Amino acid sequence: MLQVPRRGFLESEYENRLAKIQKLMFDEGIDAILLTTQVDIEYYTGFKSQFFQSPTRPWFVLIPLNNKPKAIIPVIGESGMRGTWIDDIQTWVSPNPEDEGISLLTISINSLMKKFKCLGIPQGHESTLRMPLSDYNKLLFNLKSIEIKDATNILRYVRYVKSPAEIEKIHYICQVASQGFEDLPSLLKVGESERANCQRFKNHLLTLGVDDFPYLISGSGQGGYGSIIMGPSERILGNGDIFIIDTGCVFDSYFCDFDRNYAFGFASDEAKKAYEVVFKATDAGFEACQVGNTTTDVFNAMNNVMQRGGALGNSVGRLGHGLGLQLTEWPSNTISDNTPLEEGVVLTLEPGMEYLGGKEMVHEENILITKDGPIWLSNRASQELPIL
Repeated sequence: MLQVPRRGFLESEYENRLAKIQKLMFDEGIDAILLTTQVDIEYYTGFKSQFFQSPTRPWFVLIPLNNKPKAIIPVIGESGMRGTWIDDIQTWVSPNPEDEGISLLTISINSLMKKFKCLGIPQGHESTLRMPLSDYNKLLFNLKSIEIKDATNILRYVRYVKSPAEIEKIHYICQVASQGFEDLPSLLKVGESERANCQRFKNHLLTLGVDDFPYLISGSGQGGYGSIIMGPSERILGNGDIFIIDTGCVFDSYFCDFDRNYAFGFASDEAKKAYEVVFKATDAGFEACQVGNTTTDVFNAMNNVMQRGGALGNSVGRLGHGLGLQLTEWPSNTISDNTPLEEGVVLTLEPGMEYLGGKEMVHEENILITKDGPIWLSNRASQELPIL
């Protein structure tokens, strides 16, 4: 097992992130970017709080073209924000539906409109706005003399290439989950439900060092499963079942995301062959993960193997994605994504195929792109479908 990484980051990590986004902001002609989501705020400030689970209060951070980020937040979060590297913090007493920080936010934004008179707000694919729509409309009315520009592309690009400190955390949680999966066959029991088996897995992962389980699903069925996004259910596992567990475990806010498949008692020739095909497809995707190639090259490498292997279809739409502070991040490995791969990018490889009507086989691993080629972050799954 790897040494446990230090929690949090040095201030220089945040300074580097800020310098990268500010350069892109200058190139795009943006004076400030408004952040509202938990992930974006944590990425640029280090503010880590479970309080984002409550929808009552909005939180705002402004990234200026120059100088450090500014926080405009409910007073309940002031002490926590002062524990970060941020020193410009304005607060209001919340809940206050009549003015949930909009007046303060308007003043702060106007004070930053010095060069381009332009505010960046993430508006594109995979972005969300964590504030009431009525408040957002009020803010736009207050800023009607200011240009609003979509900041999605530059925000996601900065997060696309991971720092060594980020990679260390992702590698660690991948290794912890890998150990858990290697131990899992001794924990699985036929005659018990998916839920009971997954709960035993969760408990074991906690003893190994996982912080949390924002994502842990399972699926099962005689000869194969039909879904990879549901469960765990109360379905009782029995001989002849194929069982998948897909886990997104977290260490210090950073995710792993990969799955493992198991058969109980016996497996059909069709299931064994499908497992072999997606395993080989993963290898093909891995070999395609070279600096200068694209996510579409990776997709094609995996998809070609599955098509030759008799795939009836792919209901997922992509064969992997980015990974980091979120379970799934931009980009997606699709037929049309075409994002160039760079050193320091973390991806999942997730080939999945329908091999019989209503039966799927999905395999997933986590990898790092380096200048010398890809590296496995998760320990490679068994080459043959494990039969327990």
